[in-house]
Amino acid sequence: MPNQPKKNNPLNSYAKYSSIAIQMFAIIGIGSFLGIKIDAHYANENNLWTIILSLTSTVVAVFFVIRRIIANSKDDK
Repeated sequence: MPNQPKKNNPLNSYAKYSSIAIQMFAIIGIGSFLGIKIDAHYANENNLWTIILSLTSTVVAVFFVIRRIIANSKDDK
């Protein structure tokens, strides 16, 4: 099939890894935003929920990034 893209195309790699970065940014952003909103709703002065949700969302984002990189490396073989 001549219309199939090559696996070693640099544009495909760029798109793949930039989508991973966008997903990571979105997960951390949503977690931080929710923490800020919860702290504002309960008038929390120490920003406990912001800290907890920011750290949790960062760990979740890193987990997803590692999982996608491992899956992509298996697909390339």
